[in-house]
Amino acid sequence: MAKQKKSEGLLGQLRVPSGPVDLTKYDTRATPGFSGTKEEGKVALEELGAEVSDWQERLFAEGRKGGQRSVLLVLQGMDTSGKGGVIRHGAGLMDPQGLRITSFKAPTPAEKRRGFLWRIRQALPGPGMIGIFDRSHYEDVLIARVRNLVAPPVWNRRYEQINDFEAELAANGVTLLKYFLHISPEEQKTRLEARLDDPTKHWKYNPGDVDERELWPAYVEAYHAALERCNGPEAPWYVIPSDRKWYRNWAVTTILLETLRSLDPQWPIADFDVTTEKKRLAST
Repeated sequence: MAKQKKSEGLLGQLRVPSGPVDLTKYDTRATPGFSGTKEEGKVALEELGAEVSDWQERLFAEGRKGGQRSVLLVLQGMDTSGKGGVIRHGAGLMDPQGLRITSFKAPTPAEKRRGFLWRIRQALPGPGMIGIFDRSHYEDVLIARVRNLVAPPVWNRRYEQINDFEAELAANGVTLLKYFLHISPEEQKTRLEARLDDPTKHWKYNPGDVDERELWPAYVEAYHAALERCNGPEAPWYVIPSDRKWYRNWAVTTILLETLRSLDPQWPIADFDVTTEKKRLAST
């Protein structure tokens, strides 16, 4: 079976370096860190399940006993890039009680009045939890910028507000994993066509997606800015080649696994006398 290359972890291979970003330099069909077939990739993802689940439970137990650490996965990408697929295949390997999944739609009028980060704060994972954001605060420098939903001075200020916010999260024990699920316009077209060809997928099709496709260059420019201006050491971006769904799912999960290993949460020490409790239990 094909294995992940050991020379460096996937965290290092897919992390966006500091400085200018040019997404045209990233191959959307590449499979960094993995040499193997589609079927081998699917098996490799399943094989991650036991270890991911174990580390997740350790983190959850740590949080239940006073630990303050948590992990937050931010999923961003063009329509059809696979945010939902990542959640189904990656989060499906973990215990739901230790997960908090939030899908952000267009903000309501009440949410707009509170500032763009207010609703994000309400959805943050608590101690011991792994949070997953399907879209996030980055929509406020992506669609808000491309669609002119706010004036340029407003969205331009948000980059620094996001950096301050993410630095605050890191200081409070939140490990951020920000994934850009990178697909090509050709692959997006194929996926949209597949939805139209399959009656069971019509519910997933949004006519507005075609309108958004016409703005592809503007979205690429907006992503360049977000990945470049909000890519600090405490909250880096990872570009995930996503034309191959199986690789996308494996890569996102592998980066999470490598992160959990580095956090190394430990099982909490019992706050009671184990020997005494064994005797008490035996006598019942």
